[in-house]
Amino acid sequence: MDNQGKKILLVEDDKFLSEILVKRLGESGEFEIKLSETVQGALDFFKQETVDLILLDLIMPGMDGFEFLKKAKDNPKISAIPIIVLSNLSQETEIEKAKDLGAKDYLIKANFTTKEIVEKIKAFI
Repeated sequence: MDNQGKKILLVEDDKFLSEILVKRLGESGEFEIKLSETVQGALDFFKQETVDLILLDLIMPGMDGFEFLKKAKDNPKISAIPIIVLSNLSQETEIEKAKDLGAKDYLIKANFTTKEIVEKIKAFI
């Protein structure tokens, strides 16, 4: 499948992880990566643009990722975009909550390499 020009919005406040993911996802030249360090910034992003997939952290400053999932569900500009949660939260209740709110997949940061994350993304777009 050709992912050339596919856009991904990374909603992540950890600068180190963001840099690694942006570098890794951008290496192939397949994806254009947009970055938001806050949930509000991510919501504002959709007033102007759209993407093919959202990679979402749950623990964020201000509004958290669960709140983003709730708002995304009710926003026609966002609701059809696949969302993959990438979080350190690993409790079954948190995973179920995210999926109930519309997340297509849930990756626990410590359990996946960046290469595996890239493969997961490719499976959804």
